[in-house]
Amino acid sequence: MLFQIRYFCLLFLFLLNCYQANAQQSNVVNPVIFADVPDASVIRVGDTYYMSSTTMHMSPGLPIMKSKDLVNWTMLNYAYNSLDGGDKMDLANGKNAYGNGTWASSLRYHNGIFYVSTFSQTTGKTYIFQTKDIEKGNWQMKSFRPSLHDHSLYFENDKAYMIYGSGKIKLVQLKSDLSGIDTSFPEQVIIENASTPSGKNGGLPAEGSQLFKINNKYYLFNISWPMGSMRTVIVHRAENLFGPYEGKVALQDLGVAQGGLVNTPEGNWFAYLFRDFGAVGRIPYLVPVTWKNEWPVLGIDGKIPQTLDLPIHKGMIASAIVASDDFNRKPNDPDLPLAWQWNHNPDNSLWSVRKRKGYLRLATGRIDTSFLTARNTLTQRTFGPFSSANTAMDLSKMKDGDFAGLGLLQKNFGQIGVRVHNGSKAIIFVDAATGSINETAPIALKQDRIYFKVVCNFENRKDTAQFYYSLDGKNWNSIGKSLKMTYTIPHFMGYRFALFNYATQQIGGYVDVDYLHVSEK
Repeated sequence: MLFQIRYFCLLFLFLLNCYQANAQQSNVVNPVIFADVPDASVIRVGDTYYMSSTTMHMSPGLPIMKSKDLVNWTMLNYAYNSLDGGDKMDLANGKNAYGNGTWASSLRYHNGIFYVSTFSQTTGKTYIFQTKDIEKGNWQMKSFRPSLHDHSLYFENDKAYMIYGSGKIKLVQLKSDLSGIDTSFPEQVIIENASTPSGKNGGLPAEGSQLFKINNKYYLFNISWPMGSMRTVIVHRAENLFGPYEGKVALQDLGVAQGGLVNTPEGNWFAYLFRDFGAVGRIPYLVPVTWKNEWPVLGIDGKIPQTLDLPIHKGMIASAIVASDDFNRKPNDPDLPLAWQWNHNPDNSLWSVRKRKGYLRLATGRIDTSFLTARNTLTQRTFGPFSSANTAMDLSKMKDGDFAGLGLLQKNFGQIGVRVHNGSKAIIFVDAATGSINETAPIALKQDRIYFKVVCNFENRKDTAQFYYSLDGKNWNSIGKSLKMTYTIPHFMGYRFALFNYATQQIGGYVDVDYLHVSEK
């Protein structure tokens, strides 16, 4: 009898632990993506969610992602491979598009067609991409002037509109083929000063418009940043598209803001927003929404919950938003997985994953002076709370003045690499954390294969990174002091792991990169 009692007690404890474990796994922890995925626009079609985001000067750009649960997102495609040419987008002749390129997008589904629109301060244009099959992409582009800032694409019946602006929110009607603004329809100011609900203390005027029609009412989401306060969600509503609109502050907590609404098939509502989180970038949050007096109420008692009753996040690597790559390609494989983006438009004649099996070749074709001006730098997002990347390179075909290695790309960057001088190779660490470039003393290198690693700590905005090198891939040596990473407005992007090779004296050299392995540890 005593044995049976003990047995049932143990069984009860076991089942209780299993239940608690499963209960914990049913709660996702905010942020839902601990990486730079800002300015999200989210829609649901059936039981599937789709999201577009901002990657500005990167190529390809305007990423499209997919999820079944609002938590675990995977990459589908990009709306464009190259937005436009020109010196700024090509990182040529001393010009660049850092912090520009394309900004906040608007993703929509209308009459069986997917649309995603964006705008560019670099080109001065507004862009609309469309496809019938968002899973496969094949986006068709139309563009027109001017560039409509932070606009929201909106369809009603057989007409298309864009709501845009900063502070003063305006509305224009588009031509029926979406090729430009319909000038027969006069531009209208629908909200004279959208910042008013958050006070009169100045700061960032209300922008980031996203418009929704719910139960025959129009809801316009904007973000403002009152002086001395934080990013704030403002919602205006109206019974007519053209107004009048009444507004109120919908959320002011942790600086989480800019985004809109989405509902689940079961009828639950969420706001998707982002938070500035230091050097890792602007990271997405999900906030539960209830309705009171036909207003959306964001958060729990005005606060953002740390956990949500949603499926557990499987991790950044499982999502393929970041990805390890051994550069082994089958004949029909794409040259690069979707996790990769080039810093500006690449010169496609100077890189290949086909010329040497299992390697990425980065060749030089012009003279550059620094990491920030070098073309054909291949990047992936860093992510939090911890992330690391390591790589191996064959340096045997480098030429005098060449510099190749692994970096963390932002204005205040860090690099570890090998530089060739008078036929001799040396390992060098570059620290630009203060805005000026500081190099460690060169460490002589007598072999053609080298291993590099960088480890990032974004926990509680610590924002530090340590660089390492190895001669055999097993024994690692730290180099230089810890890099203090800083999010800067000129780049307007979180730090990125970056593979680079550029010439400072003569062209024609190249390096072969064996792999890039990323880790959440």
